[in-house]
Amino acid sequence: MTHTEHTSARTALPVDLDEAAHRCLVAGFEGTTAVPDTLKRLIDRGLGGVILFTRNVRDAEQVRRLTDTLRALRPDLLVAIDNEGGGIGHLVAAGAPEVPGSYALGVVDDPDLTARCADALAGHLATLGITASYAPVADVQRQADNPIVRTRAFGEEPALVSRHLGAWIAATEARGIASCAKHFPGHGGTLTDSHHELAVDPRPYNELDLDPFRAAIAAGVPMLMSAHVVFPALDANRPATLSRRILGDLLRHELDFDGVLVSDALEMKAISDRYGEAAAARIALAAGADQVIVAVADPRVTLECRDALLEALREGVLGEERVWEAAGRVRRLVERYATPARRVTPWDAEAGLEAARRAVRGAPVGVRGAHVVDLFPAPHPALNWGGEDLLTEVLAVDPTATGTAVAGEPADVDAVAEEILAKAGGAPLVVATCDAGLYPWQGRLRDALAARRPVAVQVATGLPDGSAMCSYGRGKVNLRALAEGVVGGPS
Repeated sequence: MTHTEHTSARTALPVDLDEAAHRCLVAGFEGTTAVPDTLKRLIDRGLGGVILFTRNVRDAEQVRRLTDTLRALRPDLLVAIDNEGGGIGHLVAAGAPEVPGSYALGVVDDPDLTARCADALAGHLATLGITASYAPVADVQRQADNPIVRTRAFGEEPALVSRHLGAWIAATEARGIASCAKHFPGHGGTLTDSHHELAVDPRPYNELDLDPFRAAIAAGVPMLMSAHVVFPALDANRPATLSRRILGDLLRHELDFDGVLVSDALEMKAISDRYGEAAAARIALAAGADQVIVAVADPRVTLECRDALLEALREGVLGEERVWEAAGRVRRLVERYATPARRVTPWDAEAGLEAARRAVRGAPVGVRGAHVVDLFPAPHPALNWGGEDLLTEVLAVDPTATGTAVAGEPADVDAVAEEILAKAGGAPLVVATCDAGLYPWQGRLRDALAARRPVAVQVATGLPDGSAMCSYGRGKVNLRALAEGVVGGPS
């Protein structure tokens, strides 16, 4: 028994209240087969859910065995994962369907196609025994320099985002999978990544992007996820995750949402650096959250958060009625979504590539035998990267191509440019950037190459930057569709 478990035992609450408090936690863990003993004890006491990550995935058969093992411990345990599609997903090794990110779907603006892509993702989850997906993103991409939303959003217009949210939620629901619109009340108007520090959206109330969340609620979304963002127009003192005004007054009373409100991960720096995970768990529950996510695999952090809730209940700092209310919402959620479907019908495996092809903008350039230079930022530490690169997709269409991938800012841009030109020799040059406006080193390297090779073809794999072609995302199918345009057609 750990120190925190011993302390908890000394201040034991009534069994039903203890279980209700545990319902308010979602925990991450390490491992692909065996369930850690600490997690088993949490599940036995009523843990509300677990969140899976790449660290828990080896292949499809292993994931299904793992989810079956978890449910054997407690049938009403919610098994969840982030599953947005595009270049963000944790199930690559488990054969996840290839679909483009949300922005590309918004560019196509065909809600039926969005529904087909969402159906593929949800159908795959059902085969794995995962019944909750922390997607779709309901944020509106408002700031050109927003570092975290970008192609994860469906677009820059609330109405467009709203109609694609509705299509995604309906398709996911039809598979018996719980969807979760995030990050309430919006992360698209910030210039900061809340994984790294507290973000602020300074806009007045009438300019905030609440309509997509209204649309998600109207579509019956069973979960919303809060943002670690301060909105001075709503609450100048606390981020949404910890704000009673935002979670209570706005979400529950004004928007009339009665589903499960789950926090974004508490170990994100916006919360952990200013409040600490344990204090934040207590504050978030008191403010109106129903579940808090502790995604980090270290069980000590989860236990500290759990003990903070139990201690707050014992001392009357956290009201019992608030915990009963939250646990009741979680119970209703698991009654609908905890049990996987017995039979999963096939999904449209071609929907993702169709969407990615339709999303590419710019005329095909038709260059064969090119040297492809793929510039992109270092992978985000909190968002899974499946290893996709443009050269691999170009080679699948044109085996005569060569190339260089540069992931993250090099120490000497000019030296890298010289190395690339030496490798390219006399081959045509194609230079792909990914959000070069956010990452100036890409622009410097692109310009250094263009100065020596003025006829180099420029393409973009992020948001548009004036290049000849743009894929609006770096998912595998996004890059395949762009590769086809670079080469001049599919293989």
